[in-house]
Amino acid sequence: MTSPYHLPAGKALGGPYVVDVGPESAGWGYSSLRVLELPPGGSHTFDTGDSEWIVLPLSGGCTVDATDGSGARTFRLTGRDSVFSGVSDFAYVPRDARTTVSSTGGGRFALTGARCTRRLPARYGPASGVPVELRGTGNSSRQVNNFGAAGVFEADKLIAVEVLTPGGNWSSFPPHKHDEHRPGEESVLEEIYYFEFAAHDGTPGLGYQRVSPSGPGRETDVLAEVRDGDVVLIPDGWHGPSMAVPGHHMYYLNVMAGPEAERAWLICDHPDHAWIRDTWPEQPVDPRLPLYTAPSAPSSPSAPSSQ
Repeated sequence: MTSPYHLPAGKALGGPYVVDVGPESAGWGYSSLRVLELPPGGSHTFDTGDSEWIVLPLSGGCTVDATDGSGARTFRLTGRDSVFSGVSDFAYVPRDARTTVSSTGGGRFALTGARCTRRLPARYGPASGVPVELRGTGNSSRQVNNFGAAGVFEADKLIAVEVLTPGGNWSSFPPHKHDEHRPGEESVLEEIYYFEFAAHDGTPGLGYQRVSPSGPGRETDVLAEVRDGDVVLIPDGWHGPSMAVPGHHMYYLNVMAGPEAERAWLICDHPDHAWIRDTWPEQPVDPRLPLYTAPSAPSSPSAPSSQ
């Protein structure tokens, strides 16, 4: 069964991007994701428009040049071999700026974005500053790289994190939602999931994603087999579990934004499954985690250049 909320690899192409999802195509107000593939020596220039963006290497390294009314900034991102090999550094570029991403060695780069009103300064995010969290225990264990989480890295609307789930485990569990404005308890956030999987002996991986209706007017319903490069859109509803098949680690990039005045990730667990959190203290974290940790800060860090 097909769903307008499941975009298999190749179904969200747009211009130079292998994934191009934004408010217009998704039919919502804030969240965006683009995935840019560059050949060795390649570059791409775009205007940030009414959105703030984080440039996050998925594989390879790049240089990010951002120019606006206050001047030009250049950030050199070391990147990584793959999403399964380590934490990456990243660059934040504000709305109303012209930005160029270029790569000597080529690679794949995620542009996570959100419509916003405040204009914050362009900044570099070091890999050493990314909090790596282990969430859940037993077969609900997963790793969260909180590079763009609220309370970790300042933005106006954008929230973005990476989740790594060992093969055979369930993440985004218990199912949860963030589609109602309930101050202090739940915030309204549109969400994008972008998936990659670790292959085994050349065999590609896969997983499954569930989204179920959370009430009248909030009727998103998805049960999708997801593979490398797939995207799932979550305008509302209970989302989870995200299931990794045995033998293949699963990665997904979450991009969230919404209309709330406060930038916060406030969620409500599904009442039928919330009890599972109470079992976590009784079990150890999956010993395969963490798949990796953030690197230590260099003793003499070289600051990103400005010009």
